[in-house]
Amino acid sequence: MNTFNTTNPNHYSYITEVLEFHILGGISIAGLDRMRVTLKIHKVDAPFHALRHTIDLYNANALEKFVRKIAEFLEVGTSIIRRALQELIHKLETYRLELLEIENSDEVFEYELSQKERRQAITILRSDRLMEKTNKLIGASGVIGEVDNRLLMYLIFTSRMMQNPLHCISFGSSGVGKTHLQSKVAALIPDEDKVEMTVLSANAFYYYKRNELKHKLILIEDMDGAEEVLYPLRELQTKKRITKSVVQKGTGGEGITKSLTVEGPICVAGCTTQESIYEDNSNRSFLLYIDESEEQDECIMKYQRLESAGRVNKQDQIDAQKILNNVQRLLKPVRIINPYAEHLILPKSVFKPRRSNAHYLQFIEVVTFYHQHQRESQFDVHTGEEYIETTLEDIKVANALIKDTLLRKSDPLNGVTRNYLEALKVYLHKKQNTVFTNQEIRRELRIKESTLRRYHQLLIQEGYIKRRTDIQKESFCYEIVDVDEFSHLETTIDMALNICVEKLQKVTKV
Repeated sequence: MNTFNTTNPNHYSYITEVLEFHILGGISIAGLDRMRVTLKIHKVDAPFHALRHTIDLYNANALEKFVRKIAEFLEVGTSIIRRALQELIHKLETYRLELLEIENSDEVFEYELSQKERRQAITILRSDRLMEKTNKLIGASGVIGEVDNRLLMYLIFTSRMMQNPLHCISFGSSGVGKTHLQSKVAALIPDEDKVEMTVLSANAFYYYKRNELKHKLILIEDMDGAEEVLYPLRELQTKKRITKSVVQKGTGGEGITKSLTVEGPICVAGCTTQESIYEDNSNRSFLLYIDESEEQDECIMKYQRLESAGRVNKQDQIDAQKILNNVQRLLKPVRIINPYAEHLILPKSVFKPRRSNAHYLQFIEVVTFYHQHQRESQFDVHTGEEYIETTLEDIKVANALIKDTLLRKSDPLNGVTRNYLEALKVYLHKKQNTVFTNQEIRRELRIKESTLRRYHQLLIQEGYIKRRTDIQKESFCYEIVDVDEFSHLETTIDMALNICVEKLQKVTKV
C-alpha cells in the first residue's frame, strides 16, 4: 500500500511498491498556482541510485520530460512513473490546503487543566491575603528580592486579558538583573499568552495574523535591539490596532493592494539602561527601577552560593511556577466598575497627570480583576452585561504597590540621577556632612568622572546641589541644598493617597 509521510516538515516521503519519492525542503503554501519542489527519486530496493531534481509539478511539459528522464535513469516504465507522480501531486495538493487552513485559522490553543490543577489554582484565588500568597509563590518560583517590583510586574502582566492593559519598562544599570526579573516573572504567564522577542523588524510585525497578538504579553529582552518595532508597538498600545497597505502579486502577475491589520490590545514589557531615549514609550508605561542596593546584592550572591552548593530545590521552583500559570488560566475577562473612582485624586506634584491618572485607575481595576473569584457577579440593568466592583481593600493594595511609581513620576530627576543623589545622601549622612568633592565621591562611590560630571550638571541645573567656591580644594567642592527634599515628596504622596482612602471610608459609612 502506498504511504505518504509528512512527519518531518522539511522532508516528506511518498513510497509505492516500486518507487520512493522524497520531497526535500517541504512545500511552500504561498501561491497555489505553482508547486515547485525538490525531489529525490529511487527504486525501493536501490536507495543509493537516486535522481535529484527541482521541478514545478504544475508545468505539464516539464513534467512529461521529467517522466522520461526518470524512466531512462531508473529503468522503470513511464506509465508506472506517470501514475505515481499524479498520485503524489494529489497528496501534496490535499496536504497544502490543510496547511493553508491551519495557517489562516484563528483558533487559540487552550491548555486543559486537570481536576487537581484546577482545584489547587482555585484554592489560591479564593484564599484570604491573596496578594501576600501570590508574592510568596513568585519568590518561591525563583525571583530573588524585588518584593514590590515582582508583584507589580506580575499584576501588569495579568492586565493583558483586560480591554486596557498596562505596560512596563524596567530600568537599571548593566548587569543588575533587569532581564532576569522580567524573564522570571514572565515564566509565571502561560506560554500560549506571551510572545518573546529579541530582534524583530517593524515590517515583520504587520505579518502576524489579525488576532494572533490579541490579549498577548509582548516581551522585549533589550529595547536597544528592537528600536524598529517600537513605533508599531506604541500604536498597538494606544490605538489597539495597526494597519499597513502593501502591494502583492495577484493572479496573472498584476499588483494588488492589500491591507494588513493586526488587532490588540496587548501588554508590552521591556528592559533598558537608557531611560531618556524611550520617553514616548515610558509615558505609556509603568517605570520599574531595579533594586541596586547592597542588601539586594547580598541576597542575590547568597542565592548564587546556595545554588552552586546544590542546596536550591529546582523542583519547588517549577511547582510554584506551574501553580501561578494555572492561576492565570482560571482568570476570565470580566468588566470592572470602580464605584469610588470619582473620589480618587492624585497628588498635584505628579507629572503628566492625565496619563498617570489613567494608569492609577487601571491598576486598581487590575487588582480587582485578580480578585474576581472573591467578588460577587452583578449585572447591568440596561445591557445585562456581567461585572464586578472594586472594593476599598483593592484600592489600599493598589496604593501600597503604586506608591513608588507615583513617587518617580512626581520626581523632576530621572531614575539614575535620583539613585545617585540618594546614594550620595546616605554616604554624607554617615559622614555627618553635606559638603563633598568630586574626587572624594569618585573614590567612595566608584563612579566614572564623565558619569559624575553628567550627574552634577543636571543636579546643579535643577537646584539640588550648589557649587562651593568659598572652599579651596584640589577638586571641585559641592553642597546638597536640601537633604530632606525626597522624603518630603514621599510624605506628600503618602498623605494624598491616605486622604483619599479616609474620604472613601467616610463615603462608605454614609
